[in-house]
Amino acid sequence: MHEIIQYIIRFLAGDHIQESILKKIGYTSDEQEIIKYKVVIRPSGFFDDNLYGTEASIPALPLKLWEEVPILFGDETTETIGDTLVLHADIIAGTYYLISRYEEMVRRQVRDPHNRFPGKESLPYKAGFIDRPIIEEWGLILRNKLREAGLKVSEPPQEIRKVYLTHDVDQIAHYRNFRGMMGGVLRGIKRPKEAKQAIKSFFGGLIFDPWYTFPYLFKLDHELRQKMGENRCEIITFIRSYSGKRKEDKPIVNLAHPDYQTLIRYIRRKKVSIGLHISYEAGCNPGLVADEKKILEKITRKEICYNRNHYLNNREPEDFEYLISSEISDDFSMGYADVAGFRLGTCKAVQWINPAKKQLTNLRLHHLTIMDVTLSEKRYMYMNAHDAFQYCESLINTVRNFNGEISLLWHNNTVEKQVGLYHRKLYRDLLKSL
Repeated sequence: MHEIIQYIIRFLAGDHIQESILKKIGYTSDEQEIIKYKVVIRPSGFFDDNLYGTEASIPALPLKLWEEVPILFGDETTETIGDTLVLHADIIAGTYYLISRYEEMVRRQVRDPHNRFPGKESLPYKAGFIDRPIIEEWGLILRNKLREAGLKVSEPPQEIRKVYLTHDVDQIAHYRNFRGMMGGVLRGIKRPKEAKQAIKSFFGGLIFDPWYTFPYLFKLDHELRQKMGENRCEIITFIRSYSGKRKEDKPIVNLAHPDYQTLIRYIRRKKVSIGLHISYEAGCNPGLVADEKKILEKITRKEICYNRNHYLNNREPEDFEYLISSEISDDFSMGYADVAGFRLGTCKAVQWINPAKKQLTNLRLHHLTIMDVTLSEKRYMYMNAHDAFQYCESLINTVRNFNGEISLLWHNNTVEKQVGLYHRKLYRDLLKSL
């Protein structure tokens, strides 16, 4: 636990804070130890053996407020012991709770039809801070307390430190297989334009398919990357390498097919990163992750270190262990399908803490800030175009204020021309805002 606590203190204070300052922050209830520090966070008992891992450890609503900011554990009081400022808001336990996905371990019975933990069942949503990186807000208060204790600490710049523009290749094209083409032709009885489009795509080539929108997406992405710089803007395409028998993995993926080879060559030419989009089947049986990664590496001739689960179906916290053993360094699955915001309670990348083992790992988790269909689908947020843009811009401004990172997921099929969705224009507007 010592390594975890030190990591969380550093994370809360900010990576711009000097090590000499960090050493003056303690986490203890021992009166003899308290006086060794300038600022101490008093433990709330969350990590006690008789409480940790039980339903009783889940914070009760409504949450208490600490300087107008909700806290999960402890209370809002502050005291001075000698020359030490003692904070009773246990933001160490609160940060641990959020970045480790602790509640998903304790509340294993709470899952949606895909066995995912639903965003609308999460504490951040129920407590009303899903759209706030609450850990950064605690960090801001902590830095103010350090100043009260006489320490000189600065604030990070108010700018977005990194943008990830990501695209999942769930279905590369609409009409490029016989079944898709025939479906378009049959629907063309009522909509002649669709029949014409289906035949043109099937016989003419991938570039004529309305769902092959990667040239459009990459053009917008590259314009932003050119303005922000390559170190602050990364484009990632997540590709499935395997299709299981489940309907969620349809259509079947064949990376040796000329269409996929065309896309992979185009990705290389545009200097876009490639990540593994593990199948729905692998989400259910994570022992398949290593094999799926090997297949993608063989086809792309690139070392793969990024991952995102198909359907965002991370099921159990322990499943991350399979990513680690498969030498995945970064996971980009940490968003809720049903609500956009900050699943990890932070707008920065975190090292995953295994809550079952109380173990800090080297796997980096990146929150998924916004997914296109989360905003529009009736079963999710069901926003109109105006409300969706306002909500997204609010999230972007919040990340900017806290020097965090933005991760967007836009699918190639949602930006199809003349499809009746607002995602094509919304994506363009959001990148313009960024």
